[in-house]
Amino acid sequence: MVHGEEALLALEAADAVRAAARAAGYLEREVLTVESGFDWSQLTDSMSSVSLFASLKLLEIRIPGGKPGTEGVEALQRLAADPPQDTVTLITLPKLDKAQQQSKWFTALDKIAQVVEARPVGRAELPGWISRRLKAQGQQLGADALAFFVDRVEGNLLAARQEVDKLALLYPKGELSLADLQAAVANVARFDVFQLSEAWLAGDTPRLTRMLDGLMAEGEAPVLVLWSLAEDVRMLLKLRQGLKDGRQPRDMARELRLWGEKQKLAEPALRRIGPRKLMAALSECARIDRQIKGVEPGEPWQTMRALATQLAA
Repeated sequence: MVHGEEALLALEAADAVRAAARAAGYLEREVLTVESGFDWSQLTDSMSSVSLFASLKLLEIRIPGGKPGTEGVEALQRLAADPPQDTVTLITLPKLDKAQQQSKWFTALDKIAQVVEARPVGRAELPGWISRRLKAQGQQLGADALAFFVDRVEGNLLAARQEVDKLALLYPKGELSLADLQAAVANVARFDVFQLSEAWLAGDTPRLTRMLDGLMAEGEAPVLVLWSLAEDVRMLLKLRQGLKDGRQPRDMARELRLWGEKQKLAEPALRRIGPRKLMAALSECARIDRQIKGVEPGEPWQTMRALATQLAA
């Protein structure tokens, strides 16, 4: 069972299962795609049918919406209780929320299936991911070249894989120089407005300015960027009040939406910036909002850049 939001990793995991099944003699392949109006009796038929051409079969069940419906829940629970013989069953799903992963059908399959979750590859994991891919094709990068590569492909894992594959075609095995990378790797980085908080909370000014430039070039609405910035400033002020009241950051995680990297970065950022600068930043956010609405002079992107870099400093 393969699920998760990183499409490339989910695709590669499913391809690996297909290749292993073929190598083991599972030569017949049947694909069921669960869409609106899907007849779940097809799964029952597939589980009980005997092939005339091959004794071993790969059965794929694709649920692109992630919700099998009432009939599907029952069918998948029957599958978990009595999986078909001489059959490798591959179930592919998109990203599932916590409630879906705690559902009866998922937990029933989870007990008997090999489950692969295709999690996003974050900025911190990306250098290792690139290095492993390059090592598999007999190439490696020095620290400067690897940092350059990460900056060029961050947030776009499919393009990162394509750039790694391209290096195998352009250069021989061995260590590649920064000049090699600069000549070959395209700038395919893609940024999400919600990644901005990681950059300025961590004090990573070069990454922050690169993200802001990328978001502006991609036509992102400045009001969404401002909202993200203001929400994180308010979060730090609420965190400060909670700490003054004797509460622990982990106890406030749900209330303040502190997940993943943000949970690690928030408290050090609060100590670095301080309450006075945060209150001033809220006032500046209000001024940027007026600039976006056209009721105050100034260019909002430039003002946001100045505010964000000041918070990151």
